[in-house]
Amino acid sequence: MSTPDFSTADNLQELALEVACLKGLITQMLQAMGQADAGRVIIKMEKQIAEMENEAQAAVFSNTVKQIKQAYRQ
Repeated sequence: MSTPDFSTADNLQELALEVACLKGLITQMLQAMGQADAGRVIIKMEKQIAEMENEAQAAVFSNTVKQIKQAYRQ
């Protein structure tokens, strides 16, 4: 089997679009899972964030999870 190419764009605008696409994809996956399983995934992500040593990185992840949770609830 070949290894998939997950290279990212060098252009910041394209990279931002890729990230937005991934947020939407995760939201759709959570909605497809059902409420109980999606809730467990979100709780796990929040626990992982709480354990991160890099506070700046944790803040970015936390903001991303908040955005995904908001989109999931809509």
